[in-house]
Amino acid sequence: MAIDYDVPAIRRTHDILRVLAGRRTPVRAAELADTCQLAKSTLYLLLDCLEQRRWIERKDGGYLIGIELMALGAAYLRHDGLEAAFHAAASDFVARCNEVVQLAVLDGFDVVYIAREDARRPVRLVSELGMRLPAHACALGKALLANLDADALAACVPAELPRVTDRTLATREALHQELDLVRQMGLGQDLEEVATGLVCYAAYIGVTPLGKRVAVSTSIPTDRLDDAHRRDVMEGIRQVARDIALRVIPAV
Repeated sequence: MAIDYDVPAIRRTHDILRVLAGRRTPVRAAELADTCQLAKSTLYLLLDCLEQRRWIERKDGGYLIGIELMALGAAYLRHDGLEAAFHAAASDFVARCNEVVQLAVLDGFDVVYIAREDARRPVRLVSELGMRLPAHACALGKALLANLDADALAACVPAELPRVTDRTLATREALHQELDLVRQMGLGQDLEEVATGLVCYAAYIGVTPLGKRVAVSTSIPTDRLDDAHRRDVMEGIRQVARDIALRVIPAV
């Protein structure tokens, strides 16, 4: 049986970094102390160590995520050749459909966005790299959940599903019905369930040799989604998933 060990310095550092990662502007030490429930003496020691290693930076009287942490985190995408495979396949889709492509990984019941290829026209996105969304609310999450086995799915779906918009699935029963549809179509859909006026389509890629369960999606404003464009992007995002899988998923 696995034993959970707790190293206080690592836990506290993690808490600090999670707070900084969730903010767009510098966070002052007093707020960090309060949010992370740390004594100021402990906090300043950790902040000094993190700043020396450039995991964080000091700016305008507060702290931001630093350049070294960004560089370390970018290594995650280079594993399995995923970065090169994604951008090659996504750039072809953008050239054909002129819509954004996003790559995400499943982490528990969260979808985490890890890469994006932007279109040549603007789109209002709710996703940023590193951002998390509940899997039941977004097309990417549905595509990822639909490819879990029954035990893994049951273990990760919470008893209560939070709403993001009034169209978000709110019950386990509704989610399971939706996942059956995803399996039939080979495509996850988000019909304004994360953001009003925005629809998304997602296709499952697979599990990489290093264990990343990944999928790709595209997000399109409803006001430019006619039937012909919908068909093009639905088939196009399936093709992106197939192209990436050929490059990074080992043949069975």
